Amino acid sequence: MEPMKYMESLLKRYPKLEAAAPQIKEAYQMLEECYARGGKLLVAGNGGSCADSEHIVGELMKGFVKSRRVSEREKKRLEEAGREMAGKLGEAEENLGSQLADCLQGGLKAIALTGHSGLSTAFLNDVNGDMIYAQQLWGYGDPGDVFLGISTSGNSKNILYAIAAAKAKGIRTIALTGRDGGKMGKLTDTAIIVPEEETYKIQELHLPVYHTLCLMLEERFFS
Repeated sequence: MEPMKYMESLLKRYPKLEAAAPQIKEAYQMLEECYARGGKLLVAGNGGSCADSEHIVGELMKGFVKSRRVSEREKKRLEEAGREMAGKLGEAEENLGSQLADCLQGGLKAIALTGHSGLSTAFLNDVNGDMIYAQQLWGYGDPGDVFLGISTSGNSKNILYAIAAAKAKGIRTIALTGRDGGKMGKLTDTAIIVPEEETYKIQELHLPVYHTLCLMLEERFFS
């Protein structure tokens, strides 16, 4: 179905998100433009929002509700690579490329800045722990990418540093937050502010919002 049909479904199930609908659409358009140009999403948060960051990447980097099978051209390239490897190892070797062609799925490039414990702890120990996300964004990010910062308060200091680094890099920014949007609501290119005050209630609305964005993007690029 059309990507916007997922938006309609979201608002039917969660009418209170109607107030944030224009910003959800704007975030989708920003991400759609980013992926159409070959860019990627960088995403980060703390605590429950850290888990949400990893969740989002999981939905984008593999099939969500679609199988996203590789194209015939990609299948041939994988099989050719497998035959080349088998030829070097002996005729009895199985074609690893054929197995990959049956299993690999199309991905929308996304990196959660919440992992990478070696890098994160090194920067925490050697430099400044508040700037771990900013450092990763500075290293991974390219102009035209998008940074999604998740914070229920909108005031997470490490996310604010990452937003500043993103702006310096020419990376567009989205906030996913609650309450009054906090500082992030004023500083990002668009801010999805869900209408709740308590942390757990904000997080309960964040999930259907980012699920919908992932569904819309999958429909756009893998329909």
